[in-house]
Amino acid sequence: MEDNAKAKQTGYCVVAAAWLAVFCLFGYRSTFSVMLGPMRDSMHWSVGQTSLGYSLMMTLYAITAFFSGMIIDRYGTKPAYFLGAIFGALGFYLTSRVHSYAAYLASYAIFAGIGTGMLWVSSTVSVRKWYVGKAYATMWGLAFMGAPMAQVLLSLGVKRILLTTDWRAAMQGLAVVVLIALIIAALVAKKNPEAYGFKPFGLQTGGGAPVKEEHIWSLGEAFGKYAIWGAILAFLTSMVAEFLIWTQVIMYWVKDVKLSLGTATNLYVAIGIAGIFTMPLLGWISDKVVEAVKNETMGRKIMLVFAPTVGVLACILLILTKQSLVFGALACILFAIYWAIEPGGVAGYAGSVYGRVSLGKIWGLATLIVMGIGPAFGSFMGGYLFDKSGTYNNSIIFALCAFAASAIFALTLPLAAEAKKEMVRKDAETAA
Repeated sequence: MEDNAKAKQTGYCVVAAAWLAVFCLFGYRSTFSVMLGPMRDSMHWSVGQTSLGYSLMMTLYAITAFFSGMIIDRYGTKPAYFLGAIFGALGFYLTSRVHSYAAYLASYAIFAGIGTGMLWVSSTVSVRKWYVGKAYATMWGLAFMGAPMAQVLLSLGVKRILLTTDWRAAMQGLAVVVLIALIIAALVAKKNPEAYGFKPFGLQTGGGAPVKEEHIWSLGEAFGKYAIWGAILAFLTSMVAEFLIWTQVIMYWVKDVKLSLGTATNLYVAIGIAGIFTMPLLGWISDKVVEAVKNETMGRKIMLVFAPTVGVLACILLILTKQSLVFGALACILFAIYWAIEPGGVAGYAGSVYGRVSLGKIWGLATLIVMGIGPAFGSFMGGYLFDKSGTYNNSIIFALCAFAASAIFALTLPLAAEAKKEMVRKDAETAA
């Protein structure tokens, strides 16, 4: 009983550290949308030029994410969170000091890219290594609450600063927040459960998973299966849509719907407020789906079809915001529901197929592919289509189509990926 209580306490520390990491990661995303307009006006750049800085940041983020996956497999999350603290803080601070476009691209892309790249794979995989089966989505939902909390608290904080000073002061304040939060995360973070003699929660009562040797997947073997490529395609298309919406939606409400920046920011924050409730709720529902179908892979697949379908409906309501703000509010709720499922759900699907031991490197490479393309392409297309047409309607329709493609790819996801028989036999002989 004492060991089980200690295991639970250690697992909660993992979730708390992941919460702080997600808070900082999504703080970068949510505040950029708020500062996009003021940065463009102050520096006399186009929307597309300003968005390019974010796109390049996400590209370097993706490359860094691959290496963070290897770090967590071997050393746990402490090193990743500590590096995130240093580079993440410098990303905001150095960008606040730039006065040229080249300096902006370099400082924001390099420092913010490395800093944020240390956070996503580390947070998702660390929770997955501690919680599996019907326990994963619930605990990830609690950790992922850091994302909407960042959207609410940091977006409102930046909005208040913009009303009194400028975006440079806002970035300097954010640098302090990121530094403190991620240093705390690094101190609280724990290694993988095996390092403490524990087993992951979720497959047996009492907190233990069945005693069974996992197959160790090489990257070549794992990426020779459609399961990971199907997950990548479903995640990639949803990320194209999601990042287009997140980075451009405030400008859409200001330019197309003719709302004030303050009103548009408040509406954007509504997504975060809704997310505070949808993150744990949808995590719990996802685990109930897994329990009902008695197959984790099937349960995760069902939710990965449902989430982008909700995104399609949200885009339709977003277009209808011109008729009534009620549609905009409903769109925010639907985006929060989508958001609560998709990112963690794809990692959960991959973990259910490939297991825990090899997940860091597999999900790190998958993240490199998805985040190296999706966020950069989505955020750039949002600004590019506006610059070309003078309206965000085409941007939102583009996002709608990307969400629809994600749902279609999710439907094709297999329920298993068979390891090579000779490798399984070697694993069995080694275990014996």
